[in-house]
Amino acid sequence: MDVRDDTTTATPTAIADDTPPAVSRRLRLITVIATFGGLLFGYDTGVINGALPYMTDDLGLTPFSEGMVTSSLLLGAALGAITGGRFSDARGRRRTILVLAVVFFVGALGCTLAPNTAVMVVARFVLGLAVGGASVTVPVYLAEISPAERRGALVTRNELMIVSGQLLAFTSNAVIARVGGESGGVWRYMLVLATVPAVVLWFGMLVMPESPRWLASKTRFAEALEVLKQVRSQQRAEAELAEVSALAVKEDQQRLGGWQDMKSTPWLRRLMFVGFGIAIVQQITGVNTIMYYGTQILTDAGFTADSALTANIANGVISVLATFVGIWLLGRVNRRPMLMTGQIGTTAALLLIGVFSLLLPSGDGRAFAVLAMTVTFLAFQQGAISPVTWLMLSEIFPMRMRGFGMGVAAVVLWLTNFAIGLVFPTLVSAIGISNTFFLFVVAGVFSLTFVRLYVPETKGRTLETLEAELRARFS
Repeated sequence: MDVRDDTTTATPTAIADDTPPAVSRRLRLITVIATFGGLLFGYDTGVINGALPYMTDDLGLTPFSEGMVTSSLLLGAALGAITGGRFSDARGRRRTILVLAVVFFVGALGCTLAPNTAVMVVARFVLGLAVGGASVTVPVYLAEISPAERRGALVTRNELMIVSGQLLAFTSNAVIARVGGESGGVWRYMLVLATVPAVVLWFGMLVMPESPRWLASKTRFAEALEVLKQVRSQQRAEAELAEVSALAVKEDQQRLGGWQDMKSTPWLRRLMFVGFGIAIVQQITGVNTIMYYGTQILTDAGFTADSALTANIANGVISVLATFVGIWLLGRVNRRPMLMTGQIGTTAALLLIGVFSLLLPSGDGRAFAVLAMTVTFLAFQQGAISPVTWLMLSEIFPMRMRGFGMGVAAVVLWLTNFAIGLVFPTLVSAIGISNTFFLFVVAGVFSLTFVRLYVPETKGRTLETLEAELRARFS
């Protein structure tokens, strides 16, 4: 199955018009509030990076239990992705995000108060349910509420908030460690900060609208039109509703929506194969080894513990800056070549991390060489691979099963993440950091081959036009 598409940009079917300023402001506000889910995603996955060394002493963690504390969130995220996707298809994107805000709050509080390893693992699993649900629901919500020509930029704002959350985690970890590093339980202060954006997300989503495409999929066309009028001119809202409602009726007749449809519909099975592949490609770069174990990688390279925490902030800063570049690029270049460029850059950076760790003597030279390559790696990962991954997964699935389809793909993504997070400390202990990164280099070569052969282009289409194209191509 070769589904390459090297065309430039298709013309969106939606009517282009001058968007009134009030409409643009409303769209920006919706994006900011919804992407607090991304901020929580980033903070809760990034905070473990600096908290883990202090937690290890207080809770008496072994290398295996370190892996369990780190990766239990990822296992929860796998379950949260599929249940969040199904719930958002059944009950709505907005309601799902409200529920997720509560789970974020409860999970963060549970981690903060955990008295032992077992409770910490359970609390991290609960937090993972929210992270997984947000990873699916927020991009789908933004994709469905965005105009076609702005979809790439608006959906990718969620990726910007994810890396901003990680930067916030790295920075607050360093500050808290320097202020109270000698006191017991300093890691608890790092973890409890995540409760604040959870409260903001819950109160903010109370006054946000439901996804117009979800409303249309439930044949609530009048409500869908009212939401579209909040984020489009009236002329464009009416034209877009006509296109969306026609597709909703068609999908209702075909009963697209779950596992049975996927098993019995060949083009959906092929589409899921592509979705699974995109999800795996994003994870087997090894990005989350940098996010979860970056401080330890830098310590092994030659930094002191405090210096590694501070140096790790550079990883967060470059992630944010690279995501700004990624948002800019998404409006100007096609998704597929952008994904391939990111793969080439990350694979080369990982190769050099392995080489430097193997050949350079321990000291400042090796430490700063490894830091330079982790920064380079994150520039390509966060500037190209991650934005395109989450954007494509929010675009490629049919309207009636968009949450479910993205949820299943995200399960694959989070399980891959879980496996890597669990085995990374053991691999480094067994074969060394150089050989571990060489394994990621081999995986990068396979990923690049997959993207070249199977991933379609999605830029410039409305979601309805894209669905028609993918249905024709995979049938």
